[in-house]
Amino acid sequence: FILLFLNKILAWMETTKTFAGMAKWLKERAHKKSDAYYKYEMLGLFILVAIPLPGTSAWTGALVAAVMGLKLKRAIPPIFLGVAAAGIIMLTVSLGVVSVFS
Repeated sequence: FILLFLNKILAWMETTKTFAGMAKWLKERAHKKSDAYYKYEMLGLFILVAIPLPGTSAWTGALVAAVMGLKLKRAIPPIFLGVAAAGIIMLTVSLGVVSVFS
């Protein structure tokens, strides 16, 4: 959804008084998170999504990819693999925590 429609939605939001500030905030956040993408390109997008911390998720990765103008075909694989890696990391951590307390 974000990859397909975000740029059109942001363009519309910038034309309204109510949502202009939010559109500006979203673009600034994406540009702030895009440093990893510019430095490592696809690997950077994967790392951004794979780190299981607040603010680094598939939604943020899709936001960065959309704002940077990345095509859908190129954005989906690193985002998908990043989500899978984050899931594996969190599964490993939670199983480790469970085994410590059992």
